[in-house]
Amino acid sequence: MTETLTPRTYRVVTYGCQMNVHDSERISGLLEDAGYEAAQGDEADVVVFNTCAVRENADNRLYGNLGHLAPAKAARPGMQIAVGGCMAQKDRDVIVSRAPWVDVVFGTHNVGALPVLLERARIEQAAQVEILESLERFPSTLPSRRESPYAGWVAISVGCSNTCTFCIVPSLRGKQADRRPGDILAEVQQLVADGVQEVTLLGQNVNAYGLDIGDRDAFAKLLRACGTVDGLRRVRFTSPHPKDFTDSVIEAMATTPNVMPSLHMPLQSGSDAVLRRMRRSYRAERYLGILDRVRQFMPDAAITTDIIVGFPGETERDFEDTLAVVREARYAAAFTFQYSIRPGTPAATMPDQVPQPVVTQRYERLVELVGEIALEENRKLVGTEVEVMFAVGEGRKDATTRRLSGRARDNRLVHVAVGDGELPRPGDIARATVTYGAPHHLVADGGISGLERTRGGDAWEARNSAPRTGVALGMPALRA
Repeated sequence: MTETLTPRTYRVVTYGCQMNVHDSERISGLLEDAGYEAAQGDEADVVVFNTCAVRENADNRLYGNLGHLAPAKAARPGMQIAVGGCMAQKDRDVIVSRAPWVDVVFGTHNVGALPVLLERARIEQAAQVEILESLERFPSTLPSRRESPYAGWVAISVGCSNTCTFCIVPSLRGKQADRRPGDILAEVQQLVADGVQEVTLLGQNVNAYGLDIGDRDAFAKLLRACGTVDGLRRVRFTSPHPKDFTDSVIEAMATTPNVMPSLHMPLQSGSDAVLRRMRRSYRAERYLGILDRVRQFMPDAAITTDIIVGFPGETERDFEDTLAVVREARYAAAFTFQYSIRPGTPAATMPDQVPQPVVTQRYERLVELVGEIALEENRKLVGTEVEVMFAVGEGRKDATTRRLSGRARDNRLVHVAVGDGELPRPGDIARATVTYGAPHHLVADGGISGLERTRGGDAWEARNSAPRTGVALGMPALRA
């Protein structure tokens, strides 16, 4: 009689940016390729933390969650815990020292080694720490278990060659390395063949694409090439850098129908003095000039940004300069951060660190202004018709208002009343008229028209009865 072995289960807990989310999809793909199955409940045989070293208190969250899992691991023989990502690249042996129950520590450059390291740790009954200093192969060559069947990430480069004084990413992910254009398009075409209809091009400095292959216009060419992929409905990209943002990219965005009229353009500070200390190689006037040209070609583009408040040496005048840029830029949304020291960055040892009460007060003023402007901009859209692609994770159906949620072409979140007719599936597309604008979303309570049951919706429906992916942005009782 042949004994049937139960497959080991896994969960992936992700911290940080879109690149980390993309890496987690690769981790899930690798584990499933090695015979693991996504855990369906709270317990898993293998828990993988894919970490971030940029966010504030990242180490506290990680070690807190590792401590929470220690009793569970002690009670479950054979359970394994792995830590990867930027925190693993930075802390290396520190993780095993502080949390000796961790089985595997792997870095940003050797995601593909995880299944082997897990097996080695199991056989040798000893922690495995393997951190490579440089990339051996581009991560997109690894198998993937995508979170969404109708939208996908495509990494076009890894690493960053900038030297921003507040950022530790270049030292953890290395200098920028570009992927060949043909390989990128091949992946995009394969995703579309699988039902994906929205692709987001990823890079730490996405519009610097081409530096590694010696072509300054490579990113604009890539956008145009995406426009030739039949069945690809929406193309987005993140995150660009103002210093590399060229008129050819603006023209490509404006003339390629499936490139969306949305742009995330990090500002960081509106003060030229602070930008110099940040080692950001643009100034406020150039930054605003880019936004002017974008809106000249795409008047309805929604522009979002990142802003850091309280960078070392920031004066009240510097902060007022930032508020002035925010007023002129008219952002649809802004990701705002209070500066905090990141060990290993030049800014960590700069003089004139801004007192925390001052940082908090400035931050609150900035958030208030961003919210006021976003509300004004969203109210301007009342009465206009938007195309919405419905999505999982943007909000659940409300029994009272009968609303489903999705994203407009400009990436604004839209809550749509769907009425009594046929319900859109995640991935389906319809038109709706905006009836209300709030600071962070639009509402369309007049129902939908022109519902298109898309290949993306078909892909979601086909997967809906299958086991869920093991990628998670959170985990019960764990703090992501």
